[in-house]
Amino acid sequence: MAEQQSPAARGASPEPAPAAGGDAAPAEVPAVVLPHTWEEARELAWSVAQPLPAHAVPLGSALGRILAADLHARHAMPHYASSAMDGWAVAGSAPWILAEPGEPLAPGQAVPIVTGGLIPTGAKAVLRSESGQISTDSEGLPVLVLGGGARPGEPKNGQHIRPAGQEAEAGELLAKAGTTLNPAHISLAALGGHDELSVLGRPAVKIVLTGDEVVSSGIPDPGFVRDAFSPQLGSVVETLGGAVVALQRAADSLASVLDALADDGDDPADVVITTGATGHSSADFLREAILAMGGTFHIPHIAMRPGHPTLLAELPDGRFIVGLPGNPLAAMVGLATLGAPLLARLGSLPRPAVGSVACGSPVKAYHGPTRIMPYRLVYGLASPCAHTDSAMMRGLSQADGLMVVPPHGVKMGESLPSLPLPWN
Repeated sequence: MAEQQSPAARGASPEPAPAAGGDAAPAEVPAVVLPHTWEEARELAWSVAQPLPAHAVPLGSALGRILAADLHARHAMPHYASSAMDGWAVAGSAPWILAEPGEPLAPGQAVPIVTGGLIPTGAKAVLRSESGQISTDSEGLPVLVLGGGARPGEPKNGQHIRPAGQEAEAGELLAKAGTTLNPAHISLAALGGHDELSVLGRPAVKIVLTGDEVVSSGIPDPGFVRDAFSPQLGSVVETLGGAVVALQRAADSLASVLDALADDGDDPADVVITTGATGHSSADFLREAILAMGGTFHIPHIAMRPGHPTLLAELPDGRFIVGLPGNPLAAMVGLATLGAPLLARLGSLPRPAVGSVACGSPVKAYHGPTRIMPYRLVYGLASPCAHTDSAMMRGLSQADGLMVVPPHGVKMGESLPSLPLPWN
């Protein structure tokens, strides 16, 4: 965990010295902390964390995980010679006397066998069921003979037998470390004798939603708003590499926020992502709760619009808190700025790239912070979307990405940094 910033860090005002002459010290002046630039915030969200350790998971939980170590076959695959067909295992040439199952075959003997069945000792081939038929010899005893469906020369030596080690020898490499496991990989691991796999760590995420004014269904009354987060935020977090393990709502009170941030026992989240309560109003308690829990603010706020009050903190137990604003667009910008690099770093994923895009229309100077603007590609150029107030989602729903516009504005055709949307 990073060290607590000193009061003077990033422009914070030091605590006032005691007054001379024995007078009582003046009231404490709140520290003033300059916001991180967008570039600084994104860099710090990546560098403040370390990848989570690799660990073993059961095969049933390995889908989509990243293999931490090379996967080798624990035995030959298959580990015994088996039949590739339903029919008879045979030794020698036709006709064949039917032998007792489980006994070695002598030349001129056969025994019924099913696909995947163990080839008995002495068997030289498998005769397909459609290529043979049961007849009788001169003494009326049952014998196996070639049927009308048999092909010329059938069965050839070794025909329809899967030899041991045909797919892989014991110890052979099946998949390299760094492979993202799909269903075929998991099946291959099972065939190779594995019950669990070593995978890279994936950050467990708890989502905490705040706001007494939020309703979860229907048309809200004036003064209330619909919940824009619970239907989609978990999916976005999963796309960014997190695994959502819990979702909790917190009332607009310090006690409720403290309860929501508390350690969840034996299997706590690595990251807590909150929505709302990141400001400084009488209804915002996230920052107070983090301080009460002894947390460190790595990023108290960011010089960007929307999403200025987005924060990144760390609790003494090592859990990170990504505090997103309550307005939907601002929250998505905050998640793309801080959440994406943090989750990638913890999950040993590549650092999320910042691309570039040519601006399709001039953007005027703005006497304030960096602006993060949803854009649409029109003839290969990025044009700012309409309906991009911090509380709106219409513009983002039509966007191809986010462009990073500096305060001094941008000319048409000028190249700007851009972020992909997690769902594009």
